[in-house]
Amino acid sequence: MTVLATAPAPPAPCRDLPWESARERAHAVPSPLPARHVPLARAAGLTLADVLRTPQPMPGFETAAMDGYAVGPGAGPWRVRGVVRAGGAWTGGPLTVGEAAEISTGAHVPAGAHAVLPLEHTARAGALVHGPAPADGKHIRRAGEDAPAGAPLAPAGARIGPALLGLAAACGRDTLPVRLRPRVRILVTGDELTHSGRPSPGQVRDALGPLLPPLVQALGGETTDVHHIADRPTGSLAAAVHTLPYDGADVTVVTGSTSVGATDQLRMLLADADARWVVDAVACRPGHPQLLAQLPDGHWVVGLPGNPYAALVAVHTLLAPLLAGLTGRPLSALPRIPLTGDIHTAPGRTRLIPVAWDGAAARPVGGHRPAFLHGAALADALAAVAPDWRPGRPAPLILLAG
Repeated sequence: MTVLATAPAPPAPCRDLPWESARERAHAVPSPLPARHVPLARAAGLTLADVLRTPQPMPGFETAAMDGYAVGPGAGPWRVRGVVRAGGAWTGGPLTVGEAAEISTGAHVPAGAHAVLPLEHTARAGALVHGPAPADGKHIRRAGEDAPAGAPLAPAGARIGPALLGLAAACGRDTLPVRLRPRVRILVTGDELTHSGRPSPGQVRDALGPLLPPLVQALGGETTDVHHIADRPTGSLAAAVHTLPYDGADVTVVTGSTSVGATDQLRMLLADADARWVVDAVACRPGHPQLLAQLPDGHWVVGLPGNPYAALVAVHTLLAPLLAGLTGRPLSALPRIPLTGDIHTAPGRTRLIPVAWDGAAARPVGGHRPAFLHGAALADALAAVAPDWRPGRPAPLILLAG
């Protein structure tokens, strides 16, 4: 559902905004979507809307870290008074000098126990167990030693993965406060596009219709629908934007139609709608004619170039940070990795090139003309090569979703 922005109006857009500045601006401008509570089973992949704290100490009671015997003070042998298993309760009272209880890993340690003697270090004869005297507290997990009650365990803005779900459950939580995935409507423009089979002369197979929905999902969004919009007649894009239902979408992505050619309608549409511009073109290569604006009703519009690799660059420049801002996630920090190989800079523009990363350095894989996705399909990351980059120096890497 589209949410009206409550933040101050974004600053006036700057044409040819530097690539890093465009990324930062796209992240900073939206207000996060409202928080809501969902059951743990529905929280995977969403974003934590508030700090996760444990309401009780973890662990909540003293537990055995090994199978063996909880032993009282002093040296052995110890007389075994009973058995305590994980999930059970010890009802035999405190252990005293020379006494022990057989115990399982995870079981509640009886009061009076000074340590747990591992099973493999013991020998038992009837009711007596023999073994070396353990150090005080050995193999006992003390209450609260992992986290005291009220301790922050995960920050707001964290992506909720399997481990965080397990942690929340261990804290006794049945629900989590989350921000849902921003909903994204995709409009693919172009009279030249065909959507099945091999294209005829003069036609091009649509690559962005298949590419964008899973990419939006990987970036934390949810695609509501994909529509294919003709370039002609003039006004067809505006008609689609204003007549197709939002279906609760927060963002509309338009591919193509972002430049100033005869069939490029997006800028005219935004001007007629009295949209607030945030980014109007980015000083990068490829992907220069990309844009970000907000309609008067709060709905966001992201314009991507029509060439597939250029569009992929624009997604990581504007759409990915926008989605992070809408969910309250921090802007992803980009690892800076040394680049090797034959790399050329572009005066006044950041070049985004697909690279293979071996853990120590990254090298170009080629195949990255604006309309060609070969390099991106094989790459581990996109390297952002600034105009002043020099050979051997590090550059930021955008890691590509698998």
